[in-house]
Amino acid sequence: MIERSRTATFPNGVKLIKWGRKEEPTAESVTEEMKRFGYGVYDLQTVAPWFERDRHAHDEPEIRAAVSGAITFHFDEYPITIEAGDILLIPGGMAHEVFSHNARPFSAYKGSLSGARKVTEHERGKGSKEEVTRKASAGP
Repeated sequence: MIERSRTATFPNGVKLIKWGRKEEPTAESVTEEMKRFGYGVYDLQTVAPWFERDRHAHDEPEIRAAVSGAITFHFDEYPITIEAGDILLIPGGMAHEVFSHNARPFSAYKGSLSGARKVTEHERGKGSKEEVTRKASAGP
């Protein structure tokens, strides 16, 4: 099978690898592609239609590998949309928001170089995601 993936590296350091296989991506084939980059996977996330994620940054480089649907990452400079099969590599510390601009769910594997999830919130809940969750659970 001939693979024709295309890679774009943006000035902010974000890298987008478009799906190059002439077959629909599956969870297994996307996982296989992710292994080439040396990242540890910590989650398979499915988000609802019209999903919105506040501004945040991952403390170390992040990988997102789309299994189904489409979603847009909004960086300070510009938005980048990924769809099923695409892989997005985001440098650590790069703030972004994430929006699903459609009525379909989106699923993707998420990972980091260490395989651990460490996020710093920049909007409503300042601090790490774990700290924000802990504060919300404690109540007023």
